[in-house]
Amino acid sequence: MKLWVGVTDKNWFDHLSILSPDEVNFWQPSGSKTFRALQPGEPFLFKLHAPHNYIVGGGSFVRYSALPASLAWEAFQRKNGVNSLDELVARVRRYRPNDEALDPVIGCNVLAEPFFLDQRKWIPIPESFALNIVSGKTYDTNTSDGANLWAAVREAMTQTAVAKDAAVAEYESEERYGEAFLTRGRLGQGAFRVLVTDAYQRRCAVTGERTLPVLEAAHIKPYALSGPHRIHNGILLRSDLHKLFDLGYVTVTPDLRLEVSPRLKAEWENGREYYAYHGHELKFRPVEKLHLPNREYLTWHNENRFRA
Repeated sequence: MKLWVGVTDKNWFDHLSILSPDEVNFWQPSGSKTFRALQPGEPFLFKLHAPHNYIVGGGSFVRYSALPASLAWEAFQRKNGVNSLDELVARVRRYRPNDEALDPVIGCNVLAEPFFLDQRKWIPIPESFALNIVSGKTYDTNTSDGANLWAAVREAMTQTAVAKDAAVAEYESEERYGEAFLTRGRLGQGAFRVLVTDAYQRRCAVTGERTLPVLEAAHIKPYALSGPHRIHNGILLRSDLHKLFDLGYVTVTPDLRLEVSPRLKAEWENGREYYAYHGHELKFRPVEKLHLPNREYLTWHNENRFRA
């Protein structure tokens, strides 16, 4: 198993340890360098900037995605470790003072199931972690350094007051990593949005629209009604189509065709643009079969939401 020890700001850690969220965005100021060190589900650990040379928490890596700061804020809000979009952008500009972009693109490392250690349980960094490391370092549990580090983390997780039930046992299971984690892990709303957005190649499934700020991840079966935060319970839609989908004026059939309700015209005396897509197959869909819209959830939407 691989571990990543990522260097972060104490203000970020303090903010999130108080918030104790179900997911976090461990963001980096630039979106130009893709993070490839971990598989989904592997541990991503937090090391504070000097002089606090300790590992203080971590989470399960879900996905890396480069996003405009505004979308990172929409997806994660205070789970970004800040209180507002303005604060997020201001922090990015500390690292990129010459970047005048109104909405800078940042690297988002989406983490699920975060944990934050009590200060008395903070773990000193391994001797092999050089103090001049800026971003982070990979460890492997097949090496003595990696095995010792992970043993210390497990011990701290079992003793700290904020440990999640059975968290350590879940990390020990080989079935936790990779695709298995994305289909069975405890994912949050922000992770859902990022995963669905990237699964659909950042294009509206119906229209092919690729203007990212107007694309939204729609739950097929709502989360409030036990619909999970899973890629196969999501479809990436332009914001207006998302609204119509949630209201039941449009649906997607199990054979992945769009249906538009006649009530759209009857009730609103409009909808010509939407009727042009009636009966058409989705233009964009996930490449991975496991990520395609689930037939059971589509049937639920057809029968319980669609205004036939």
